[in-house]
Amino acid sequence: MLSLIATAAFGLEATVKREVTALGFSDIKCLDGRVEFSPENLNAGIARANLWLRSADRVLLKMGEFSATTFDELFEKTKSLPWEEWITADGQFTVTGKSVKSGLFSVPDVQSIVKKAVVEKLRQKYNVEWFKETGAEYTIQVALLKDIATLTIDTTGAKNGLHKRGYRERATRAPMKETMAAALIELAHYHAQPFLDPCCGSGTLPIEAALIAKNIAPGLARKFAAEKWNVIPQKTWKEARAAAYSAIKTETEPIIHAADIDPSAVGLARANAELAGVDDVIVFHNRPVSQTVLPADTGIAIINPPYGERLGQIKEAEALYAQLGAIFNPTKWHVYVITPDEFFETAYKKRARAKRKLFNGMIKTDYYQYF
Repeated sequence: MLSLIATAAFGLEATVKREVTALGFSDIKCLDGRVEFSPENLNAGIARANLWLRSADRVLLKMGEFSATTFDELFEKTKSLPWEEWITADGQFTVTGKSVKSGLFSVPDVQSIVKKAVVEKLRQKYNVEWFKETGAEYTIQVALLKDIATLTIDTTGAKNGLHKRGYRERATRAPMKETMAAALIELAHYHAQPFLDPCCGSGTLPIEAALIAKNIAPGLARKFAAEKWNVIPQKTWKEARAAAYSAIKTETEPIIHAADIDPSAVGLARANAELAGVDDVIVFHNRPVSQTVLPADTGIAIINPPYGERLGQIKEAEALYAQLGAIFNPTKWHVYVITPDEFFETAYKKRARAKRKLFNGMIKTDYYQYF
């Protein structure tokens, strides 16, 4: 039986596992950079996982996993997999690859061998010598780790990972991925409590919080590569989307406030919230952090402040962190701050109750947590 893999950023595997579990999937395995699971109905599982996973990067269909120490072995074992059950005669497919600590270390050669093996298998099925490749998109990935090859097909879409929700057409400089924002919110155990982001930028954190509070599936407004696959009936996708629409908590009206000192960022955040369909539950403010007003006696604040990367910026960051400390200490608010700045706790004037290492894009950060 084939299984699915939800890929995850470093440090977020447990968060993705919780999401997969909450969706009702079984036989779950949590590994480095991925969570593997086996839906009872594979087609329905592909649709449900793509529509609902918030912090995973993409959903892969696992075609097979085997030991491969020679190119002949890689070719024969790849060819034995059921590619013809998924890829049509006119399917356009590419092969991507990576190799870590494996004897077959040349990635271009590995990709070429896998491509030849898949073509040979499809030739036997369709009895053709040349493929038009004008149909649906199939991105095959071969990943070699210590001579173990894992072959998958990307169900999400090679160019548009799950972070592409469809609401952020424009963004401020160095924006946070939607999947990372969702993970930070889930790590804060947010459901529909009062929420505050005093450095909102293009609005990703408050928008993701609103989607969670109203139980709106993050993939509801976009399309996926597997939607064009003939093997998955359109009825499956229609039913999955209908179920997602029915699950929306239309009566929920969370208290969500977001602010930024840059008026253009606030305007952009408002536009993004409108595209996401949650502009009615987010209150945006154009103001500096020093003028922050807490919208309730208690709640959750998640903050992705500008980082102090150079000397002048470090002084500005220290001042900003001191302002945040003055605002939230002492209060009954739970505060979460993601930053690479190691001087954060000193400037904030309080040691975090917990600290988690995460990568925000390529930047190594700490997620400081004050309960």
